Amino acid sequence: MNENTLNDAIANPQNLGEMSDADSIGTVGSPECGDMVRMWLKFKEENGRKTIDRASFQSFGCQTAIAVASMATEMLKGKTIDEARELSAEQMTGELGPLPPMKIHCGQLVEGALKNALDGGSTTQAPGDTQGLVSGPTLADSLRGPQTSGKIRIVKLDPNS
Repeated sequence: MNENTLNDAIANPQNLGEMSDADSIGTVGSPECGDMVRMWLKFKEENGRKTIDRASFQSFGCQTAIAVASMATEMLKGKTIDEARELSAEQMTGELGPLPPMKIHCGQLVEGALKNALDGGSTTQAPGDTQGLVSGPTLADSLRGPQTSGKIRIVKLDPNS
């Protein structure tokens, strides 16, 4: 793993924070270790193709998850939904390089949040419809207690996979 790139990604994460006009939101977490990642996606039509215009994230947990999410949100810009769906956790680590075995789950969290968002996660509007956007709880709210609204799906990752 490239320590300099990791330290820079942790100290200066890109695309950190909620996106108020997102088209889709995905959340994933592991209650055993307390790590959670939420990813927001904004799409645009470009030459007849739907591509990711912007991506942002919030993360509770280890610094490596923040670094991977930062790299992934930069990598997603301009990708189609199918191209983004094909990205693996290993690919999303980008310049960080391979993660050590005890940090592999950080990449899996980011991959899970992305796939959840791409699969409809907590989509609350039709693309381009900013009038119908319903803001859900923040990631911090998700950690405080169970959600009963059905708008957020928490996916437990198997730490042994």
